[in-house]
Amino acid sequence: MKTETVTQAVRKEPLPFCRPTLDEREEQAVLEVLRSGWLTSGPQVKALEQEFAEYVGASEAIALTSCTAGQHLVLAALDLQPGDEVIVPSMTWPSTVNTIVLSGGRPVFADIRAETVDLDPESVAARVSPRTRAIIGVHFAGRAFDVPALEAIAGQAQVPLIHDAAHAAGTEWGGGRIGGGPGGPSVFSFHPIKNMTSGEGGMITTNDADLAARLRRLRFHGIERDAWSRYGSKGAAQYAVVEPGFKYNLPDVLAAIGRVQLSKLDGFIAARQRLAELYDEALADVEAVVRPPLAVAAGERHAWHLYTIQLRPERMPCDRDELMSRLQARGISTGLHFNAVHLHPYYRERYGCREGDLPNTEAVGERIVSLPLFPSLSEADVESVVTALKEVLRGDG
Repeated sequence: MKTETVTQAVRKEPLPFCRPTLDEREEQAVLEVLRSGWLTSGPQVKALEQEFAEYVGASEAIALTSCTAGQHLVLAALDLQPGDEVIVPSMTWPSTVNTIVLSGGRPVFADIRAETVDLDPESVAARVSPRTRAIIGVHFAGRAFDVPALEAIAGQAQVPLIHDAAHAAGTEWGGGRIGGGPGGPSVFSFHPIKNMTSGEGGMITTNDADLAARLRRLRFHGIERDAWSRYGSKGAAQYAVVEPGFKYNLPDVLAAIGRVQLSKLDGFIAARQRLAELYDEALADVEAVVRPPLAVAAGERHAWHLYTIQLRPERMPCDRDELMSRLQARGISTGLHFNAVHLHPYYRERYGCREGDLPNTEAVGERIVSLPLFPSLSEADVESVVTALKEVLRGDG
């Protein structure tokens, strides 16, 4: 029997799923901090907070070691009591939900809209109860969730709408940027795979001065230096602990990287938009792929942190995980955003979550794949991703 040899498109150099975009400006900024002798939170952190607040249009910004730290502090500031509930999507990174539990609350999972992978307002409204203390919405992949609908639900329930903006630095809605609106606090990530990075880090923005003051205390051991003057000040070096806090302050050396990255953010987003359009055009004739919607309403901007496709299993020669493995063998790295949190062992066992609880979340979680996307990705790189994807979907090895 004659055996056919199938030629596969394998890259000479593997293509990563994501790569931070750095140059000599970040290097110089770090050197300046190292030579200054001041490495922990100081003038660079203060400048980054001011610049980021101005960028999004908020009055307050609090820099932190991570987005997870920001989520934890925002929830800690709610002073959750046993039985208090926080409505949250399951289609998110586990930290969004873990921090609810760590803050003493109970997560209540709501379903998503399959096309845009954001919270379904009808599902949220059905889960509001007298025990609801907050609603967390996730701006998935850099696209704004339905802010008016969720704000209306939160307003009626008289609870804050917390914006998980880990994907949304630079996302715009209603003519303004996420993080600058009048609603609840927004929490951003500066992890290396995000649209801008500080190496590791995060930011909370808010227009509530009292909340910002408390978040700053909680960020650094519950210390309020100004408090000493109320209780018998003995000099500027003194400090006072007014409540137990954490150690979540961002170092200056990382803030310096973040400041340079912030100055480049709009350019990064423009490059991501162009790449998303290239993917969209190249995948238009692939029946096994559902592309993410490119269009946004007037006054909105998709920041394109991720380019996520959804697969049609009935048109595939293998399942999603095998597809990712075959792409990896061809030198193409991909991402999984996300496994549904409510189906992880801890949440199944503690809260009795089961398959079938969130139909859209579970369906999307089984067929979603994130393709490589970062500003230095070339048109040839996009072509190689699409070529490899088409090969796998044809069943070519």
